[in-house]
Amino acid sequence: MARLRAPIVAVLGHVDHGKTTLLDKMRGTLVAAREAGGITQHIGASMFPLDAIIETCKALLGEVKVKKLEIPGLLFIDTPGHAAFANLRRRGGSLADLAILVIDVNEGVQEQTRESIELLKARRTPFVVAATKIDMIPGWKPQGVTPLLKALQAQSEYAKEELQNRVYTLMGQLSLHGFNSNLYYKITDFTRTLAIVPVSGKTGEGVPDLLLVLLGLAQAFMREQLTVGDGPAEGAVLEVLEEEGLGTTINAIISDGVLRVGDTIALMGVNGPFTAKVRVLLVPKPLDEMRDPRDRFNRVEEVKAAAGVKVVAEGLEEAIAGSPIYVIDSPEREKEILEKIKAEVGEIILSTDKIGVVLKADTLGTLEAAILALRNRGIPVRRAGIGDVSKRDVVEAEVVRMKDELKGVILAFNVRVDHELEADANSRGIRIFKERILFRLIENYMSWVEDETRKRRLRAFESLIKPGKIKILEGYVFRRSDPAIVGIEVQAGIVKPRYPMMNDKGKIVGTIAQIQDKGQSIPEARAGMKVAISMREPIVGRHIREGETLYVAVPENDARLLLKEYYDMLDEDSRKALEEIVEIRRKEDPLWAR
Repeated sequence: MARLRAPIVAVLGHVDHGKTTLLDKMRGTLVAAREAGGITQHIGASMFPLDAIIETCKALLGEVKVKKLEIPGLLFIDTPGHAAFANLRRRGGSLADLAILVIDVNEGVQEQTRESIELLKARRTPFVVAATKIDMIPGWKPQGVTPLLKALQAQSEYAKEELQNRVYTLMGQLSLHGFNSNLYYKITDFTRTLAIVPVSGKTGEGVPDLLLVLLGLAQAFMREQLTVGDGPAEGAVLEVLEEEGLGTTINAIISDGVLRVGDTIALMGVNGPFTAKVRVLLVPKPLDEMRDPRDRFNRVEEVKAAAGVKVVAEGLEEAIAGSPIYVIDSPEREKEILEKIKAEVGEIILSTDKIGVVLKADTLGTLEAAILALRNRGIPVRRAGIGDVSKRDVVEAEVVRMKDELKGVILAFNVRVDHELEADANSRGIRIFKERILFRLIENYMSWVEDETRKRRLRAFESLIKPGKIKILEGYVFRRSDPAIVGIEVQAGIVKPRYPMMNDKGKIVGTIAQIQDKGQSIPEARAGMKVAISMREPIVGRHIREGETLYVAVPENDARLLLKEYYDMLDEDSRKALEEIVEIRRKEDPLWAR
């Protein structure tokens, strides 16, 4: 029978921006608003029942007849953070229906906020911005759990203005990420504008507003995806944990159907898809009973979507966080379901022959997020897997390095790298990039590539013979031949020893042997300098003359590269000299350096 389940709401944001404080405030408020007491506590989630939310939002709802709310409440993922959200994965999207992006209104968008935004965009998850810590605004007078507009009435003009300024700054920062945003009560079309709800997780202002906006969005836009049946369960692994007395367990979020004790579930393991029989299902006791740590869980026979649950079964040490979960409802469907998981996860755990980076991450969700982020930046991935960096990863990176040094690297997100293995990789010239923040990992790699490319480009440019133009000064012939020594002025570009020189007809007249300035040998002479040069080949008066203009005889291949690859690295005079050299050469050969 079809029914509406509670929307799954994830909470993301920068460290210390008040994610847990906000959740705790909402939980505490709702416990107080619900006569029956405790909110239903799930593993990794809390079910906020509709009646408690309505009670909290009463002041906002007022006497207005609200359209009948049909969803049973909101299921908050209360292990806030990127990993929890990243593991709530579904093929092509997220298991989370909605998200709250928590941003400290006084600090604005920070590093992990950017990472959260990238994840939300990649998963196409609708979200609301909770602009927290409004109680820290100078002159703010706390009003407790009250609607925002009511709390604002009690504030001084200065405090209101300060809040407005901070919100404007935040709107500007969000626009850089492609979002048109505004204060929620000024929005007429929530499909086009991102809602900002100023709140205080500490004192409670704006909490009713935040709950109401989430309810409204779920009710208005999510009816179809929240409709579930009572068939075999589907969900995702949030965490894989070792529990004393229980062995390896999984914390899972069930997003559809019903999971029962005795069901056979299929999920992804380190060695491929596998099945396990559910022995025990555990949910925490209600919040008001959580004070007794000796007996933290209640055993249940079944859980219905949406719910968070701890699953005890044989062989779960194989399981990977972020894996999909499907109940196998008949033996005939086992193969089909295992294949389905393999296909779903095969796009993420991959091994190919292409020239690309080696990527390792701690969970399936973070691995998927990393692959997406790399693809968006045009970086190919050769091998992607879960777990610590292995000897095989180093070998794979070495194979790539032989063909492309900049891609023969290992990107390790939130995983261990053995010290000896790293030393071995370094000795082979393999760089291992390690980070605990996903987008910093990718940025570090990209910066390194940019840096290396710049250095290589510079090295390649330095190895080329550059254009130069000189004039032999009249009255400065120091020796006519063997070697000819003359005074010159460099009119454009650069000349160096071993540079071949030609006249304006394109005939090579000799090679510079030495350059001297005030009796001292120097490695080069640039535009504007007057120096003496020696050349063994020419005789002054026969091959070269006083007052004559000579050019560096840039080899054709060097000229072609300078024109096509390194033109931007030449100064204006050198470019002019190069164009004159090309013009002289093309009189003889129209295709020269093309």
